Amino acid sequence: MADLVDALNRHNRLYYLEDRPEISDAAYDQMLRELQELEGRHPELRHSDSPTQRVGAPPATGFRPVQRRNPMLSLENAMDEAEMRAFDERVRRVLGSNEPVAYAGEPKLDGAGVELVYENGVLEVGSTRGDGRTGEDVTANLRQVWNIPLELAGRGASRRGRVSVRGEVVLPLAAFRRLNQARLARDEEPFANPRNAAAGALRQIHDIDRRRLGALEYRAYAIAEGLPAVVRTQMGALEQLAAWGFSVSRECEACEDVEAAIAYHARMLERRDRLAIEVDGTVFKVDRLDLQAEIGELPRSPRWAIAFKFPPQQAATVVEGIEVQVGRTGALTPVAKLRPVQVGGVSVSSASLHNQDEVERKDVRVGDSVVVQRAGDVIPQIVEVLRTKRPAHTRPFHLPKQCPVCQAATVRLEGEAVTRCPNIDCPAQLKNNVLHFASREALDIDGLGEKLVDQLVDQGIVKRPSDVFELKAATLAGLERMGEKSAANLEAAITRAKETTLVHVLLGLGIRHVGAGVADLLASHFGDMGALQEASQEELEAVPGIGPTIAESVARFFADRHNRAEVKRLDDLGVRWPTATRKRRDGPLSGKSLVLTGTLSGLTRDEAKERIVAAGGRVASAVSKKTDYVVAGEEPGSKLQRAQELGVAVIDEAELLRLLGL
Repeated sequence: MADLVDALNRHNRLYYLEDRPEISDAAYDQMLRELQELEGRHPELRHSDSPTQRVGAPPATGFRPVQRRNPMLSLENAMDEAEMRAFDERVRRVLGSNEPVAYAGEPKLDGAGVELVYENGVLEVGSTRGDGRTGEDVTANLRQVWNIPLELAGRGASRRGRVSVRGEVVLPLAAFRRLNQARLARDEEPFANPRNAAAGALRQIHDIDRRRLGALEYRAYAIAEGLPAVVRTQMGALEQLAAWGFSVSRECEACEDVEAAIAYHARMLERRDRLAIEVDGTVFKVDRLDLQAEIGELPRSPRWAIAFKFPPQQAATVVEGIEVQVGRTGALTPVAKLRPVQVGGVSVSSASLHNQDEVERKDVRVGDSVVVQRAGDVIPQIVEVLRTKRPAHTRPFHLPKQCPVCQAATVRLEGEAVTRCPNIDCPAQLKNNVLHFASREALDIDGLGEKLVDQLVDQGIVKRPSDVFELKAATLAGLERMGEKSAANLEAAITRAKETTLVHVLLGLGIRHVGAGVADLLASHFGDMGALQEASQEELEAVPGIGPTIAESVARFFADRHNRAEVKRLDDLGVRWPTATRKRRDGPLSGKSLVLTGTLSGLTRDEAKERIVAAGGRVASAVSKKTDYVVAGEEPGSKLQRAQELGVAVIDEAELLRLLGL
């Protein structure tokens, strides 16, 4: 669940803030559905920053934040007719009716979501979607969009007070092609697609491209505040928007029931290539606004609306090569270099193959003819190899045994799909590693933030994490936005960080699967770094609480000569971590392994853990054959079922207190 939250939040940032998505909408939706399913089974483990609880990503720096009274929600997706009918059944079940429900059908615009707020008929502020509740103030740029009314048309009560209008900023395909032709003529990189070009235009701060802003269009689709009382349907709201002077998609239609909605979707799919703007599906909303209110909303999406996605467009081409890229976390990603081909109006010349398993599953080889699609009409991907066209003597592709950037031996842990470079000095992942190294949970070097790390690495001052401990105020003061006082404060923070603990050093090294709890277990068991570095995988796995995956990860990390050299260099630079005291707590739970599940009434989860550890016991996160007791509180999760399957003793809170002698 934690990995899914991290991955989804990262892809939200890439999609909403940086306008450079790396995965398809379908892949994102699949990950989100998996997280929703897990949270449904384990609500006690839901993360506070879970993307199921919000929309998009936090607003970017550089723009004034705009707080919304009503959040801009996202939409659930239907991928086929069966899912569309299932949505209709849910709507009718909530309404307690077998009667057909009428829907407003609209094209699903592939652009950037924007809210416009008018006070007494005059445009006051325009903001991006942001995280749904907080957007970015891009009013100045939106004023350049030719069809956004600066003042609402019409007279009377409907213009008084506050009106907020929601819609999508899009770049028409004809304008997109003209802009790219002009960029190519200036030897500039063309835009990947109209959506990225539109979203990027809105976030311009310096060097405003007024030509691009002027090519944008705004399509309104909802009234969030200030809806006139006479408007009682979504179709009526669209008519009101048009009366106020907004552009509304002419393709919108009223659908008397779900079958009419499915027929509308089919007609829009057939017209897709002839539309003036990119459309990646249709949107259906319960037409009656009073029924929308009755059906209600979830934290992330309304229950009365759904996006029915189009299948992606495809084309055939040839794999001319396969390159290996090393990401910021050390992940090796094979990328197919393709003979350029037009897919959905965009030239596609590369497609990610993700990992070795994916390469083998599809059996993609250099020289193969392949079918390519833009998944979600954004990210190119290979969907099929045309094996009947495969040339003779092609060879299966395998990721290299050495990192193509630093030549360190690559590793792939048991049960993981990703092959990684474990070298923390690898230039491809250096910035990420330095930031983690200096983070609060690791060496805690206050003041060493992302922008400063970018400068230090880009200028070659820091070439591996340990170089941080050689930084001096004189060097730091010469960097951008670093005065003498800031430089002196950072040097002092670096000096303080030299006195640390084995646990924090282990966390700073960024060993995969080693968090605070595991680092504490390793430090407690081995006592010093030397003993830990020499421990075999079998010795590591024998440590209570250390499973085979963690043991393999730690053993492989210290088997890498670059990583051992980094540890030695930290010592040479004066970083000191005293030998950890081997914790041998005697008590009523000495040597016992316990797992907590559900909510305890008399103790918080942290208090229970502290008391168990103080009594000599150990708190594990998962139930195994080594578990002695599972403590079940109110609303226990799947751990209780797992305990029953393994025959592990299950006790309640009262029994736990008795064992603790309380």
